Amino acid sequence: MTDTPTSRTIETVLFKLVPGADPQAFRDASAGVTRFVEQRPGFIARRLSHTEDGTWIEHIEWAGLAEARAAAAEIGKDPSLAEFMKAIDGPSVQLFHSTLAISVN
Repeated sequence: MTDTPTSRTIETVLFKLVPGADPQAFRDASAGVTRFVEQRPGFIARRLSHTEDGTWIEHIEWAGLAEARAAAAEIGKDPSLAEFMKAIDGPSVQLFHSTLAISVN
């Protein structure tokens, strides 16, 4: 458990899939995002989850806010992520950056 202040940033993205998108195909396509973020400076961890109502929640832990913003600025430009990106309902996307306060593994 870490309960001391850090500069680590948690990127949280809430979104829905476009109507008709196959959730399993979306999960499969998300492997490309994992490869993308693993290659970015400052990447620490990634989690993708979803609620019963179809809201997806992406959690990515970064070393700092600058690293998170740099990756966010590039992710839409990577052609290998096209299948993943086109399955997301753009108007539903909500992106937040927060400072990690407590981490328990």
